[in-house]
Amino acid sequence: MANPDTMQAFVLAAELGSFSAAARRMGKAQSAISAAIANLEIDAGVELFDRTARSPVLTEHGEALLPHAQAILLSNREFMAKASSMAEGVETALCLAVELGISMRPLNDVLRGFAANFAHVSLEILAPSPIDTAALLKGGRADIGIMAEQESYPQGFQFRGVGHSRLVPVCARDHPLATGADISYRDLRRHRQIISHSRSNAASTPKGEIKSASIWISESPALIVDLVLAGFGWAELPYSVVAGHIASGNLVQLNYAFQQGDILEGIDVVWTERHALGVSGRWMRDELLSLPQVAWRDG
Repeated sequence: MANPDTMQAFVLAAELGSFSAAARRMGKAQSAISAAIANLEIDAGVELFDRTARSPVLTEHGEALLPHAQAILLSNREFMAKASSMAEGVETALCLAVELGISMRPLNDVLRGFAANFAHVSLEILAPSPIDTAALLKGGRADIGIMAEQESYPQGFQFRGVGHSRLVPVCARDHPLATGADISYRDLRRHRQIISHSRSNAASTPKGEIKSASIWISESPALIVDLVLAGFGWAELPYSVVAGHIASGNLVQLNYAFQQGDILEGIDVVWTERHALGVSGRWMRDELLSLPQVAWRDG
């Protein structure tokens, strides 16, 4: 099998159009480049260049084999870059769990920075239900989680609040609540409320969160939207989840007579002491923690 220098001599000679240019680029004598390519042709059993003209021109075989040689050189560079990263303590893979209902939009700049700084780290992004995010972290399936704040976390968890998402009360445009200007608690109690599983947990749910005498429960914000659109009830959902439906008129935003400000739900970045973060994981965590809190409000 040809060594990397021989393969590079072939690729450079083809791309630059001459053996002498390839020799200058590699810092070698032209005779060394000519000999390397000649030996490669012997090993391959085909002629790569037509040397009858003033400058060498790729033969049909050379044209066909050039992309393969370029791919081999790229693989060599990727191998060395990944090996270098591993030697520096950079993990080969990272898993980020972003709870359903939390907008990915605030993460875009962080992800761009991650791609630029850790090109050889495989990044997996999960979208678990509210009850699954902590379990994924505890089991080591995910390295970092972004989730709705909890009043308590399992032992060994580390977390920091990074902001709040804005919850919007909505119903379908033909729902009875859609015609009300200022909705009272009494109005809400007359109609079914659809809530997410985590928000029904008495251990982590603020008092007053469940406002209706009749509730349906789902783990998925997307499924709750479908149920609300179908007229099965009303719900308080992250603005990022319902903004498009409000704009289209399919959902109506309710105005609470008893609510003076926005309904806010805290967002935490969570990781666990049981699984030490590597270089890229620490970078990801620190960048998430440094995002401005206002970025999470409307996604």
